[in-house]
Amino acid sequence: MNSLIALTDAIDSYMYSYLLVFLLILSGVYFSIRTRFVQFRLLGDMFSVLLEKRHVDGQEAVSSFQALMVSTASRVGTGNIAGVATAIATGGPGAVFWMWIMSCIGAASAFIESTLAQVWKVRGDEGEFRGGPAYYISQGLGIHWLGVIFAISLILCFAVGFNGLQAYNLSSSFEYFIPQFRESHADFAIATLLTVTTAMIIFGGGRRIGMLSSIIVPLMALVYLGFAVVLTVFRFSDLPRVFSLIFASAFDWQSIFGGFMGSTVVIGIKRGLFSNEAGMGSAPNAAAAASVSHPAKQGLAQTLSVFIDTIAICTCSAMIILLFYVSGSPEKLNGMPLVQAAVQAAVGEVGIYVITFAIVAFAFSSIIGNYFYAESNIKFIKNNKVVLFLFRILCCIAVFMGAQSSFDLAWNVSDILMGIEAMINIIAILLLGKWAIAVLVDYQEQKKKGLDPVFVASDIPGLPACECWNAPREKLEHMEHAQAKEAYKQLSDELLRD
Repeated sequence: MNSLIALTDAIDSYMYSYLLVFLLILSGVYFSIRTRFVQFRLLGDMFSVLLEKRHVDGQEAVSSFQALMVSTASRVGTGNIAGVATAIATGGPGAVFWMWIMSCIGAASAFIESTLAQVWKVRGDEGEFRGGPAYYISQGLGIHWLGVIFAISLILCFAVGFNGLQAYNLSSSFEYFIPQFRESHADFAIATLLTVTTAMIIFGGGRRIGMLSSIIVPLMALVYLGFAVVLTVFRFSDLPRVFSLIFASAFDWQSIFGGFMGSTVVIGIKRGLFSNEAGMGSAPNAAAAASVSHPAKQGLAQTLSVFIDTIAICTCSAMIILLFYVSGSPEKLNGMPLVQAAVQAAVGEVGIYVITFAIVAFAFSSIIGNYFYAESNIKFIKNNKVVLFLFRILCCIAVFMGAQSSFDLAWNVSDILMGIEAMINIIAILLLGKWAIAVLVDYQEQKKKGLDPVFVASDIPGLPACECWNAPREKLEHMEHAQAKEAYKQLSDELLRD
């Protein structure tokens, strides 16, 4: 076990220090400039698009808001709690600053990848939409084999790596309540219960996942944010010391360049990527599921999800932990035990129950969101009911085993699989990004005319063939909006049947 941990740790460090750090920053800065900082410029539109209902009917189709909640369910997981704690414990308080920076830069990449996912999505037999990097690599770049490799990397990352890690974090949160947690086989009991509950949801289909996420995610986020805000208000006088600690650590250049692989910058970027997934290629799988009238709408919605994740929820976690830091010298704790110790020091025993509820809700919603991503990519490789059934069984096994795993191995495996997936996706969006920018221009031009933007693929000269946006505009332009939407649906259905 120790040799396996050492090997995965070496691969993990090399991958992030010499490859991913530069790819993430390069792509984020490039797309920020090319989109004229869409992540800030169209902030108002990010909220307004969430009010749009499903553009077409279908048993499994989901709304823009539901798709946002599915992606947020995956983003807002235990990485927002244990991930932030791990970043601070191993990289210092300055890692929080670099998580903020990566969210602001990476939000532009999130817009690009989710818009591309909408452009090259496909429609299933029950009216559901599927898409993501595997689909836009295959259709947009015309490289199907690379799309398959990406799909495999995402399936391994989410179904095995991330779900195992989320299950581990959920299980370990109960160690505080149960003496001799492992020895008493309490982890086995929790693993069994979690696996059964997960199976009940994932065998229910995408519609159930979307509905569940649209309830759990807002509830858990509000509870956790409310708790953190109240705690921060009560400790308001300590905030200057907290921010001083963050910035002093973030710009300790001697420490950074003295050991770059384990520095606050690399750890902040790594944990930031795990938390908000911007540019990683995961959220586009949820973005493609949304039924909207224009791809840019869901691109904007997914950009908002990055800010919800890092600027709001990760910051709350950081405040809880760093208020504990400035109160004295914390013990050598990491992950969930560090968060629980911080909460106990702040508000006593009652806080442990609040934080445990948040951990369980975050972890479970992430498992469900992660499955949604992996299923879309299974169907890309082989859309077969038997294959899908066996895959669901595999996911349940990964959850069961992950709940009984070890801390270091769980994090290392997740980081490596995430890194492979992210590198393929970043290269793809750099090559295809011009089409997402053209779609954004089309959206803005229609908005300037006072229209509710409706996308037609032929309006973008040279756009590689796509499946879902081919209804001719001349059939729509003289109709009222409601009629246009219905006509668009009918024409799309006819084209699909043909």
